[in-house]
Amino acid sequence: MTEDQAALAGFDGRARLFPLPNLVLFPHVVQGLHIFEPRYRELMADALAGDRTITMVLLRPGWEDEYDARPAVEPVACLGRVIWHERLEDGRYNLRLRGLARVRLAEEVPTDRLYRVARADLMPDVLPADLGRLTSLRRRLSEAALPRFPDGPARQQVAELFAGDAPLGQVCDVLAYALPLPLELKQALLAEPHADLRAEVLADALRTTDTGAGRRFPPDFSSN
Repeated sequence: MTEDQAALAGFDGRARLFPLPNLVLFPHVVQGLHIFEPRYRELMADALAGDRTITMVLLRPGWEDEYDARPAVEPVACLGRVIWHERLEDGRYNLRLRGLARVRLAEEVPTDRLYRVARADLMPDVLPADLGRLTSLRRRLSEAALPRFPDGPARQQVAELFAGDAPLGQVCDVLAYALPLPLELKQALLAEPHADLRAEVLADALRTTDTGAGRRFPPDFSSN
């Protein structure tokens, strides 16, 4: 059993929430983060002392006036595991967080910590029984995605992703994270547990949305 599998198997439904207004984390990808707010330094210390998991969740529109309190968050988030970190002399952290699984937030729970905590349920991927549909969607998504990347390392990475043995849901998650799609679309893709429906939505979006194919792949660090 890998460390990621062990973290999922041991997840007790208690999610340490790290809300951000501009980032949607997906399973199977790694996001760099810089932690400097006191509440999230405490979150990080608790995560490292425990199961090393942090739940990234998107703030809902209108969060600006309540950022220091408890602004509304989206109901579906991504459970991640800290795979590398460094603690700086002033107490800040740099870290890399790997997305493990979708989670549905059931309710926030009382806590004496500075950060927010919620009860969450894992959301496993749902695959159609029709393997032919999966094959067709993979081809359709490839035809929509590859032209978005100029010749070079990024295009090669995407081509290898489609040619490899990663499940369709994982392919969708990597693309949804890496491409500069609108935040609301990224959140909708995170909230969809059916891999075939994610592929349909993503393929349609790639045909109709200017994703800015020249953007850095993968994205840079985000900070709180």
